[in-house]
Amino acid sequence: MPPTISVFSDVICPWCYVGKRRLERALDQLGLRGSATIEWLPFELNPAMPADGMERSLYRARKFGAERSERLDAQMAELGRQEGIGFAFDRMTRTPSTRRAHMLIAAAGRHARADPVVDALFRAYFEEGRDVGDPEVLREIGLAAGLARDIVDDALGNDELRQFVEALEGQAAGMQVAGVPFFIVDRKWAISGAQPTEQWVAALRARHDG
Repeated sequence: MPPTISVFSDVICPWCYVGKRRLERALDQLGLRGSATIEWLPFELNPAMPADGMERSLYRARKFGAERSERLDAQMAELGRQEGIGFAFDRMTRTPSTRRAHMLIAAAGRHARADPVVDALFRAYFEEGRDVGDPEVLREIGLAAGLARDIVDDALGNDELRQFVEALEGQAAGMQVAGVPFFIVDRKWAISGAQPTEQWVAALRARHDG
């Protein structure tokens, strides 16, 4: 049977974007891209972030220090080039709250559109420097991914979806998920981190052989 892969991820996590690309290449190599079920689950790196986010340079300076932040961005940009991702850290001005983005992903998942929404969110934030905490940006992404306008509008303010996202994040905490990306294959075994494509291929082949 094709695998079911659940992914705890945040849309402002560069390693999550890299991990998505590496997994997709493995699925392509194994001919599983169209048949595997990918479930996107929320993990907020900054759950206490104000709803309108904050200036990225300030956030990064507080978290890493300005010099280390620049060095980390340069290293990730180089890794991104190797993975076919055009990280544009120089265009990114805001570090957003991702709560509404996760609500949009959850709504999209109920209509089999989560993966294109996740991909668009990664691309918007990391390659286009857009504020994915902005409801208008999220609305545009949801509509472009094929969701109906009423679904998108409801997703950005639905209390039930907000509680659903918070409950899933609580599950992650209960499972002691401390960092992302964090993958769960077939509801049975976990893979932590953005593992190289060849390791994904080996793991998925071992699953099939087993």
